[in-house]
Amino acid sequence: MKTVLFSILLLLMPVFGPFALAAEVNLYSARQEALIKPLLDRFTEQTGIQVNMVSAKDDTLIKRLESEGRNSPADLLLTADAGRLHRARELGVLAPVESTTLEQRIPASYRDPEGHWFGLSLRARPILYARDRVDPEQLSTYADLADPRWKGRICIRSSSNIYNQSLVAARIATHGEAETEAWARGLVGNFARPPQGGDRDQIKAAAAGQCDIAIANTYYLAAMLNDSQESERASAERLAVFWPDQDGSGVHVNVSGIGLTTAARNREQALRLMEFLVSDEAQRWYADTNHEYPVVEGIEPSDTLKAWGPFKPDGINLSELGRYNADALRLMDRVGWR
Repeated sequence: MKTVLFSILLLLMPVFGPFALAAEVNLYSARQEALIKPLLDRFTEQTGIQVNMVSAKDDTLIKRLESEGRNSPADLLLTADAGRLHRARELGVLAPVESTTLEQRIPASYRDPEGHWFGLSLRARPILYARDRVDPEQLSTYADLADPRWKGRICIRSSSNIYNQSLVAARIATHGEAETEAWARGLVGNFARPPQGGDRDQIKAAAAGQCDIAIANTYYLAAMLNDSQESERASAERLAVFWPDQDGSGVHVNVSGIGLTTAARNREQALRLMEFLVSDEAQRWYADTNHEYPVVEGIEPSDTLKAWGPFKPDGINLSELGRYNADALRLMDRVGWR
């Protein structure tokens, strides 16, 4: 009977292709479906490997992987922020990967030193300023934002936001905890209002005159500039980008990234998807559609991002963002960053 069934499957393979037998990969994704699904469909079109995606919030997926353990159906975790990826590694839910393609195409600072996760797209968190109220000649570094002359002029998200936690963690890694605490205390003293809302809300607040400076990821501003709603575009057009610390450590950057789970059963298919996501085609899609900076050198960013000019990024390995996350949280609490 088994011989007969196997013979039938062999006959069917020319009809359905070589991927007819269990060619799939299961992905836990914290990215919105619209921001990743077209790429996954393209991967399936090229390889015949079906991608089964479960979407949820970043922390929810990491907790789910931890609770499921070895019984998790997930082969891959796709999430934003290197701090979260480091946390997933520390919890033991990510497995190391060896891939010449990933190692050659992704700069070492944008991937885990031992291959537990890999950055797929880069985002910067510079200073955004109101064109009509701030002279860019007045701007220089993140440290300068703690100066009392900026009192009541800065909008930024709360300390519960992972992007701000990673910004503080990066400063601890580069400048030490004592210097970073003094900076954070001064920064908090210059807030125009208690932290509230997301990055878009900080941009809108600055555009409306509630503050003069916003700290936000560039892709939010780019998305607003290309939004179908005129009100979104109008708010974004009132702000400009300033790249801080160009004579020092560089602009704070972060990644969206991916890692193979320790429970992965479809490892070969998972690795093929990981490598596809750093192909020229996928990197151009990230750049043009999501307005994120490619991690692969030589791939041009979107026209919107190119208009802001080149910048020097912070050169620390982004695993440091996770290493110092707990220190950053305690520090932010001490200085009253709510």
